[in-house]
Amino acid sequence: MTAGAESEARVRAGRLGLQPGQSVMEIGYDADVDEDLRLAIEEIIGAEMVDEDFDDVVDVVLMWWREDDGDLVDALMDAIGPLADQGVVWLITPKPGRDGHIEAEDISDAAPTAGLQQTSTISASSGWQGTRLVAPRAKR
Repeated sequence: MTAGAESEARVRAGRLGLQPGQSVMEIGYDADVDEDLRLAIEEIIGAEMVDEDFDDVVDVVLMWWREDDGDLVDALMDAIGPLADQGVVWLITPKPGRDGHIEAEDISDAAPTAGLQQTSTISASSGWQGTRLVAPRAKR
């Protein structure tokens, strides 16, 4: 990775609001994920991300999701299971025009059904966008 790409990945990972010492569970890892972003996240938290087999609570779930990955509501419901109180789900989806892109309306429909609300959307990398999902305040 070039110094410029590394710096850009750190900036984008910083937009996720992660802190050193947080535990992050990664779901949906595949060959198409942004490796620079992954490395920058692990640099910020000071540890490797855990996978979906991890059996403790986590502060953040980072969920790579593509259009053909299945039912988004079911996946979001599974993702909130290990989430600590005040935890965050970052739904990372391909940007518009990319293979596997998910329409914003589909995320807006799926999130409340799974018991989550959308708070923001960011550009997570050149090919991926991130949607921040949290439990509604009344449920926290």
